[in-house]
Amino acid sequence: MSRDRDHALPEPPSRRMLMKGAAAAGAFAAVPGLPGVAEAAPRAETAPATTPAGTSAAGTPAGTAAGRPKAAPFVNPLVRNRADPHINRHKDGFYYFTATAPEYDRIILRRSRTLRGLGAADESVIWRAHATGPMGAHIWAPELHRIGGKWYIYFASAPAEDVWAIRIWVLENANPNPFKGTWVEKGQVKTAWETFSLDATTFTHRGKRYLAWAQHEPGLDNNTGIFLSEMADPWTLKGPQVRLSTPEYDWECIGFKVNEGPYVLKRNGRLFMTYSASATDFNYCVGLLTADADSPLLDPLSWTKSPTPVFTSNDTTKQYGPGHNCFTVAEDGRTDVLVYHARQYKHINGDPLNDPNRHTRVQKLGWKPDGTPDFGIPVADTQVAGE
Repeated sequence: MSRDRDHALPEPPSRRMLMKGAAAAGAFAAVPGLPGVAEAAPRAETAPATTPAGTSAAGTPAGTAAGRPKAAPFVNPLVRNRADPHINRHKDGFYYFTATAPEYDRIILRRSRTLRGLGAADESVIWRAHATGPMGAHIWAPELHRIGGKWYIYFASAPAEDVWAIRIWVLENANPNPFKGTWVEKGQVKTAWETFSLDATTFTHRGKRYLAWAQHEPGLDNNTGIFLSEMADPWTLKGPQVRLSTPEYDWECIGFKVNEGPYVLKRNGRLFMTYSASATDFNYCVGLLTADADSPLLDPLSWTKSPTPVFTSNDTTKQYGPGHNCFTVAEDGRTDVLVYHARQYKHINGDPLNDPNRHTRVQKLGWKPDGTPDFGIPVADTQVAGE
């Protein structure tokens, strides 16, 4: 398999080969919008306003400033052999965890009242890949969101008979407990093109719900770009669809020309959208897009891209390929937490996608004096007493 980034994509395609960067284009039928709750972004550093539901933007129970618990020490890796992690702290006091299983054949769910507890929490399989047809292969990057009183999972998958024809799909569960009830398949999220698409995330801003995702756009010599669209409901895009980023810097084009795994954090009058770039080996890293909170989010000019990666492999701490991150808050409701996966070694035999040792990790997210996030470096493994 060729990995020459300056030549045409080889056949047969793989995950990184099929994805290309994209340009703003496409439109969708306009239908009434659905109000949503802002759960993608953690609460502000100062005491935040609460939503009508009585929770902060992170889904943290409101009114708990007095006697707030301290943030517990982190233990890393938090969850082994789970990549593309997503942690949702819900108003019921639980942290809900889902991630990619290395067999790429199911969607798993854990919960705990503490972040640290997720590592030892029981794991339930809430959905399995189909034996044939759509949603039969490459079950990747699930995210769990609470929207309009229901649970939704966004994930990527392909038909069992065409394993690289990967698209974005949605599951819905009306039960207040996502471990119970029935997960209903709501279908594919239809984008402007029937091309390789994955890594969907959703967030709200100023009363509007958005979907951000990665997709290959026909005609461009890239792998994937980052796209954004307003949503009509939790599984339907309202349009227009715009490209916010495409691989252009050298650090985004190592092995493959990739921008993927977007996630949004709202802070200090701005929206910060992280994304991951390059191949999924030790070159994998995190980039950053920034928009003013008052700007039109569907205007690509509202977003500024950092010219350098904000989170990369580190030989000192021996953490490699950090990426596909999300954000949550610690038990104190104030400490911002960076959630991501990384490997504990640099060199991989064969295709990195066949290596199961991407482990979920967590660490404190800092803030610079100018109000921008300070990612630091991926922390070293925790030294447990007795080791």
